Amino acid sequence: MRISVFRGWRPALFLGLGCIAHGQELSQSNQLHQLQLQVRQMQQTFEQIQQQHRQQLEALQKQIDALQQQLRAAPVVSTVPTAAPPSAGSPPVEPAAAKPAAAQPAAPWSPADPIRLLGNPRNYLNLSFDALMAAGGSTASDVGALEPGGHDPKVRGFTVQNLETVFEGAVDPYFRAQANLIAHIDSEGESHFEVEEAFAETTSLPWNLQVKAGQYLTEFGRLNPTHPHTWAFVDTSLVNARLLGPEGLRNPGARVSWLLPTRFYSELFLSVQNSQGETAWSFRNPGEDGPLYGRSPIERGVSSFSDLLYTPRYAVSFDATDTHTLLLGVSGAFGPNASGPDTATQIYGADFTWKWRSRRHQAGFPFVTWQNEFLWRNYEAGPDEAAGLPAETLRDYGFYSQ
Repeated sequence: MRISVFRGWRPALFLGLGCIAHGQELSQSNQLHQLQLQVRQMQQTFEQIQQQHRQQLEALQKQIDALQQQLRAAPVVSTVPTAAPPSAGSPPVEPAAAKPAAAQPAAPWSPADPIRLLGNPRNYLNLSFDALMAAGGSTASDVGALEPGGHDPKVRGFTVQNLETVFEGAVDPYFRAQANLIAHIDSEGESHFEVEEAFAETTSLPWNLQVKAGQYLTEFGRLNPTHPHTWAFVDTSLVNARLLGPEGLRNPGARVSWLLPTRFYSELFLSVQNSQGETAWSFRNPGEDGPLYGRSPIERGVSSFSDLLYTPRYAVSFDATDTHTLLLGVSGAFGPNASGPDTATQIYGADFTWKWRSRRHQAGFPFVTWQNEFLWRNYEAGPDEAAGLPAETLRDYGFYSQ
């Protein structure tokens, strides 16, 4: 069950209940965070071992070179006994043929195996395809008004919510890359194609640092950085769609993160991205459906760093017991908006997740997860004399619990 509540600058209350059965584990878990920490630590240890082995190999090679020089200078003494010459009339002795080495059986191929590149086991490519579709009905007269998300089912009958092809892999020990190409069919039957994510990410920086650059979903809260096929429900939450936009918060930019050296998962993020377009919904978004509150959009370019979108986040996760896990996070998004020449938007978020998993679980089941997010937006709306609207700060807030 999900409960979603949103309150805007005009008194409004939205309540939605939804439930969908699904058979996959949640994509974000404390186990994933712990594995990420272990992977980074193992990568650093691996690099140190590589350096030690390289030094040992160089020392051994020097010894080999020295011995080879000594052997070239010394006379060669044969220790192999000379075979007796064949007697007269006897047939010549043929040398024994070398036995061919036994061929090693090749490991059977599995569809789950990554595609190896250039014959190097560390260079790989994972390719996957996900199809998310829905079928249902509603007693509401306007289903689209209840489903503001870009991938939500907005019509009675069948909906093709998301067709996603994912390319993910590594070409060297220092970077991995990922691209998510998606398509969906809207409520009018029109097909849409877009590059949802396409970014590169470091894997071997020191001091538990990581840098991501490209087009990516912004790390704001729990729901925004995830793809539709990983959602626990068939649609996005009402407050996320109203404050972060139908397509979520994502844009080209760069993000740096620091995994703190603690015994539990603790990580700081800071993203700097473009602040325009429908994927920066509450910021420099001149679209007709954007949150301009009746004002005409102002053309604002990027003339300084203050015209970009800044998104900090802190996330922490720890095991309260061997069956209970807590995940906490706070987020912010700060940037200019299109309602005036000097107006800005601030969005604040806090999330809390509790998980229980049985000691006798099989592949993660059974489990119970309770996830919550609260968002608050301050929207500085500029004056519009033509529309008779003054400058004011509009406040919206809402939450979901599922």
